[in-house]
Amino acid sequence: MSQSLVKNLVHLVYSTKHRKPLIPADHRAALFVYQAGIFKQWESPALVIGGMEDHVHALFALSKNHPLKKLVEEVKKGSSKWMKSDGPHIQQFSWQAGYAGFSVSQSSVEAVQRYIERQEEHHRKISFQDELRTLFKRHGIEFDERYVWD
Repeated sequence: MSQSLVKNLVHLVYSTKHRKPLIPADHRAALFVYQAGIFKQWESPALVIGGMEDHVHALFALSKNHPLKKLVEEVKKGSSKWMKSDGPHIQQFSWQAGYAGFSVSQSSVEAVQRYIERQEEHHRKISFQDELRTLFKRHGIEFDERYVWD
């Protein structure tokens, strides 16, 4: 082929440090818009971003030009600075060190989008920890509880 054609859809999940509820409901929409801008800047457009007071989900198309690790680092770094600039009540804001990334098939995009859009409804029934455990199991990812929850 004379060109490289790639479509890597990723469902990304990460939380605030120690899962502290540091993302107020009235900041979420603006935070997600800001993060979408970072994804776009890194040639990895977000299809949807959502979450709760202690974690974020993003579905995006990963650029062929940037590794996942670097993109996540930039999204977290930029959005952490943005959150801290909002005032003294969020100065202690930080993201956990790690993240979870899951590949998404084109046929599953709509289901994953709905899942992310319905986070508030979903978390009336299940905790973030149980949600992530379920995602790990569904995607066949082995994990050690001691190193997941920082």
